[in-house]
Amino acid sequence: MTALDRQDAPVTAAAPPEAGRLRYVVLAMLFVVTTVNYADRSTLSIAGDSMQKDLGISSSELGLLFSAFSWSYLIAQIPGGWLLDRFGSKKVYGIAIFLWSLFTMAQGAVGFFAGAAIVLMFILRFVVGFAEAPSFPGNSRIVAAWFPTRERGFASALFNSAQYFATVAFAPLMGWLVTAMGWEHVFTVVGGVGVVLALIWTKVIYPPRSHPRMKRAELDYIGSGGALIDMDAPAGGEEKAGKSGGGNLKHLRTLLSDRNMLGIFVGQYFINTITWFFLTWFPVYLVQERGMSILEAGFVASLPALCGFTGGVLGGYLSDSLARRGVSLTAARKIPIVVGLLLSTSIIICNYVTASWLVVLIMSLAFFGKGLGALGWAVMSDVAPKQIAGLAGGVFNTFGAVAGIVTPLLVGYIIDTTGSFDLALVFISACAAMAVVSYAVIVKDITRLHLDEEDALDSRTASV
Repeated sequence: MTALDRQDAPVTAAAPPEAGRLRYVVLAMLFVVTTVNYADRSTLSIAGDSMQKDLGISSSELGLLFSAFSWSYLIAQIPGGWLLDRFGSKKVYGIAIFLWSLFTMAQGAVGFFAGAAIVLMFILRFVVGFAEAPSFPGNSRIVAAWFPTRERGFASALFNSAQYFATVAFAPLMGWLVTAMGWEHVFTVVGGVGVVLALIWTKVIYPPRSHPRMKRAELDYIGSGGALIDMDAPAGGEEKAGKSGGGNLKHLRTLLSDRNMLGIFVGQYFINTITWFFLTWFPVYLVQERGMSILEAGFVASLPALCGFTGGVLGGYLSDSLARRGVSLTAARKIPIVVGLLLSTSIIICNYVTASWLVVLIMSLAFFGKGLGALGWAVMSDVAPKQIAGLAGGVFNTFGAVAGIVTPLLVGYIIDTTGSFDLALVFISACAAMAVVSYAVIVKDITRLHLDEEDALDSRTASV
């Protein structure tokens, strides 16, 4: 039995004292990259109100611009996953970081083309979506390669929680940039940070076997614990990846016909509706529905995001702790997901209160719950077939990207039609409830999907 087949290894074994912590340096890099990734995505939400005034953009048009990213993000998910499987995470992801940062910087120049500003912004948001497509499947692949099963929940939850930390870290800065320098500088500053980060990436990220600082004790520990350490191995690894990547599209039917995988995919759609409301319309909601200034909205938006970050880290820690205490992996993953998403349904209460502080408190509770329950990427690291981890992550993120299209458009339409956010919050609350149904009813056991009888035999042997 090889390390590739040990995803079902016991989760109770502790790391030996001599094992290093290089995997956490890699995880820190994923966290920073994902933070900047989501800062890029949320630039338009902070700059949106000022852009509406300067460029004469309606709410429906702003909703269209919000959705532009997700159209291409959706289209590119499966090709992005294929590229990761074919060429490896380090190369594909690194190029992606540079490109999406460059296109983000370019958005700061659309004001110079007043007559075509909306079209140019749509195009640039569209190409940013293409460039960012490999990001989360890449995160999932790297975590699967670097972390044993007993640590994978926390690792996946941490990089996923960076989406909330991005608001905590960047929303006040972006709000200040809009007020002090103009909305254009939101894009140029955040994009410039990403360009620098792309250069750092090349010095930090490697496959486990080829990292220049890897210790044998740590490699043995993560490999024996279920880490897929040969996923992007240079010695024959690229050839293997090429063979898998070249033919893995035929496995789409397998992924979409498996009940567990489909439940996880559908659950991600509903979870991402909450994410995209906060990323796009939440700051606008604070300004237009609750009467806050842009600067106030930038700071206030960071409070629910901080709660989401706290919930995200806690959800991963709780899940891994339950698994180490002998709770089945299925229960260890599902308990935080179901409890957290039930808390997220509380967002509907905002329709029945008037005090701004109470609205922020309820939104913070809802986003804390969303963070607690956002273990989808940890689940994907547990269940994705090892030969097509990138492709499976791409399909998973495709469902999430559909929510990124539907949510901004639908919320914009609701606002233009009804003149308020009330029905929009009902929609978000209902999606949180449907995410609970997906994981509580559709998804059964959290186990890795095998593509052929040989893999299934290896798994049965590993569990004996």
